[in-house]
Amino acid sequence: MALISLAAGFTAPKRRPKAYKARDAAYVVGGNNGYYIASLPRPYPMNSPQRKIAALADLCKITKGIQKAALQNAMKGCVTRENYRKVTA
Repeated sequence: MALISLAAGFTAPKRRPKAYKARDAAYVVGGNNGYYIASLPRPYPMNSPQRKIAALADLCKITKGIQKAALQNAMKGCVTRENYRKVTA
């Protein structure tokens, strides 16, 4: 059964792994009968240095998927000690 995402990070029932027997094994191992309900993992909280760098990236408009040339210009021109002090103050 496929994983179906629902609202609020919950998922629909998923099948448990099937039992299997390796060619050189004496007996079947693994697997359980039935289904189970799982939720998606929650995001980990950011620590202080990560929050500072994220705020600096927001200030400099550095986003995921930015072009390399734009990233280089933003890193050289915007990510400075003065801007870092603005973010951390």
